[in-house]
Amino acid sequence: MDKIGLVTVTYNSADVLQPFLNCIYKQSYQDFVLYVIDNDSKDDTISILLNSNDDRINLIRNNQNKGVAEANNQGIKLALQHNCDQVLIINNDVVFQYSLIDDLVKAQTLCNSSLITPMIFFNDDPQRIWYAGSWFSKFKGYLPTHRGFEEIDNGKYNDAIEVNYAPTCCLLIKKQVFLDVGFMDEKYFVYFDDTDFLYRVWQKDEHKLYYFPSAKLYHKVGSLTNPNDRNKRKFKSNFFIKQFIKNQIYYLRKIGGFLAFIFIIWLFFKNNLKFIFNPKIQKSFSTWILINRSYLNGFKM
Repeated sequence: MDKIGLVTVTYNSADVLQPFLNCIYKQSYQDFVLYVIDNDSKDDTISILLNSNDDRINLIRNNQNKGVAEANNQGIKLALQHNCDQVLIINNDVVFQYSLIDDLVKAQTLCNSSLITPMIFFNDDPQRIWYAGSWFSKFKGYLPTHRGFEEIDNGKYNDAIEVNYAPTCCLLIKKQVFLDVGFMDEKYFVYFDDTDFLYRVWQKDEHKLYYFPSAKLYHKVGSLTNPNDRNKRKFKSNFFIKQFIKNQIYYLRKIGGFLAFIFIIWLFFKNNLKFIFNPKIQKSFSTWILINRSYLNGFKM
């Protein structure tokens, strides 16, 4: 039986953490260690973890918010140092079946793959799909698009299939993948870190990634980062605008080539058109400055 290192990053996660831990503790697959990387939470996250009193929790407390990529790397490297055969990168704003880890491990053998991801639903609408597979498209700026997004599950995506991309809110990865491809690029504070990693896996073409719908996960989308502010505010946050725009430029620069260059140029116009026409972007001079400064910062990363 493989020893699995579960890696989750917390940052003011108190509102979602206990249901996540309950799902972890009740897993039918028990040969695991949970690495919790806390990015300097100011709420009750730490007290919840300390009160859990489970010796499988390995808590790493950062004294500042190091971002998602660097924190994930901390957990991944610890798991490998502790002789874990696999790493399950998983969000803590999720709930799932008690057989999740078992299902993912068995799926690896069944699909002969190095990476496995489940079918993911919106937690607040558990019949509505958030992710049912994804592929990179060079004609969409090398971005992946979630298949089945916001569709009601009617069995249409119930076949296991090889995919290019999966969000790291739940992704089981064999140790050898990190040895062959490397770790997360820590220049991404948040957003595009998983896109970049999975693109490198796909390009290296030594490891297969499979979507396995018999394993199911329910995601409290936006409960921690709330990028669209759709429940709390009318406009996209300055944090989201800054991180998303600069990281997309950096991602395309890393890919390189003629098409990536064309998309970089196009994004300058696209972002400014969004400022004018997208009702979710605040129409202020400071927002316009932020959009264009973030675009330029993407060339400095």
